[in-house]
Amino acid sequence: MASSTPEFIPETTQDDPVQFTTLDLQGRSHQVSPVFNALELQRLQRYGTRRRFADGETLFEAGSSSFGMLVILSGRVSITRHEVLGQASLLREVGVGHFIAEVAQLSGRPTLVNGRAVGAVELLDISSESLRALIVAEAEMGERIVRALILRRVALIESNSGGPVLVGPRGNGNLFHLQSFLSSNGHPHTVLDPSTDAAAAALAERYQPTPQEWPLVVCPDGKIMKNPGNVELGRCLGMLPDLSGDKIFDVLVVGAGPAGLATAVYAASEGLSVLALEQRAYGGQAGASARIENYLGFPTGISGRALAGRAFVQAQKFGVEIATPASAANLLCDTWPLRVNLCDGTQVRARTVVLSCGARYRRPSLANLKTYEGRGVYYWASPIEAKLCRQEEIILVGGGNSAGQAAVFLSGHAARVHMVIRGAGLAASMSSYLIERIAATPNITLHTHTEIIALEGDDDGLTEVRWRNNQTGEECDCAVRRVFLFVGADPNTDWLHDCAVAVDEQGFIRTGFDVTRAECRAHGHAVYPPDLPDRAALETSVPGVFAIGDVRAGSTKRVAAAVGEGAAVVSQIHGFLARLPADSA
Repeated sequence: MASSTPEFIPETTQDDPVQFTTLDLQGRSHQVSPVFNALELQRLQRYGTRRRFADGETLFEAGSSSFGMLVILSGRVSITRHEVLGQASLLREVGVGHFIAEVAQLSGRPTLVNGRAVGAVELLDISSESLRALIVAEAEMGERIVRALILRRVALIESNSGGPVLVGPRGNGNLFHLQSFLSSNGHPHTVLDPSTDAAAAALAERYQPTPQEWPLVVCPDGKIMKNPGNVELGRCLGMLPDLSGDKIFDVLVVGAGPAGLATAVYAASEGLSVLALEQRAYGGQAGASARIENYLGFPTGISGRALAGRAFVQAQKFGVEIATPASAANLLCDTWPLRVNLCDGTQVRARTVVLSCGARYRRPSLANLKTYEGRGVYYWASPIEAKLCRQEEIILVGGGNSAGQAAVFLSGHAARVHMVIRGAGLAASMSSYLIERIAATPNITLHTHTEIIALEGDDDGLTEVRWRNNQTGEECDCAVRRVFLFVGADPNTDWLHDCAVAVDEQGFIRTGFDVTRAECRAHGHAVYPPDLPDRAALETSVPGVFAIGDVRAGSTKRVAAAVGEGAAVVSQIHGFLARLPADSA
């Protein structure tokens, strides 16, 4: 659990075709590198184009070359990675019948490694679009390919091979934020400390970053950036595609949590063109869940990151375009097609918009909270954070299911977890199985009627926390360096101010009959008036705009419910599109 590897796949039986643990990789080389036989190579011919390369010729370069899948028909190919100072290290050499690709190639993103011909090489070049068609049409080969793509991504992360290199001093808050962003998106990367690594020290000596310019980031194509933002880093890695074209999507999904990913998968699998926008990391807040044990079909549980990773790959398999990080600035619904402006000034158009933008983490009213975010205060409990609190005493604030899952997970790393809630107990807000597990975990201590009232620290980060018992008034200063906040969330609907999407008193989006009922009240109607339009259950007050998941008023705040709404909304989208004029855009 201490690895930063994204949990695409949880531990399970050996017979499951897509569920593996990273610990099994060495014994699964035949699955990481499957070999196509002569008959399969013949079947693959219709999906690609033959290309020839001379000995020593470069086939592709990390960070700049994009392709779908390369199948070797003759010769051999050496696959290498770039190091910080430009030296290449050999990862593997592959021959006839092997294919070159990993998860990034499903969506046409730049490759993370370099390839060079060893002797004369002939290969089959299959585009990303043809690769997706191949995976769907050739079920048995498609299963083997997808399995290999996932395992190769896991192997890249485990071996620190490919992806950007982050160079910065240990404990740097900016470094933590970028590392968290990449890990949450399942992107391979390497972190080097200039105080212990000679190559990192040489790079720091050359670029002389100020304290505000840490970390240095070395992109796969060799570009060096000083403390880039998530958007700049996303563009560097191809995670944020160019959306400036004139394409009109059938479905624009805002938010790639469980609900949004479900919509993307079902809509794309049924032939609709789909763009999904995610402002930070696919999986949303569910991605922070250490273990979900009440999701149907996973009796031993599954982490939120594993569930999200599977859905992310599945969405790419069906051709969903996913842009991360892409933040929506406003929704314009006065003309049609509908338009969404992004924070970088890009505008995208779609026939329908699905709002699955979830909620923002709620921040307590503490004077210097922002000062310690990423430097002692955290809103997620991933393996990255778990490493930081090894054998330390920590404080976790919150009494919901996410807080309970995080407390249990962190208790396997921290010396003690102090769980702080303002109420009298957990029963009102947490599932009983989690309450029982917390009670049975000896190094979790529950503090009721308690809240944090002050944070103190130094240049290295948080050093002390003061809390107060609201029944006795007693205050206590605790020498704690890590605080995890799971205190709920507010609906992420502020950006909808330019479109008349109806929301309730708390800001959650009304849909279906809830919209009709609110309009009836506003017009003084006691019963449903015949002149009000019929609405689908998940449609908002704006035709063609739907809302699902946590952002929807009255929704059940559970992953299974979000996935169900994400699937259900697709049939309602089909119904809306079917009613559009034949000559519409």
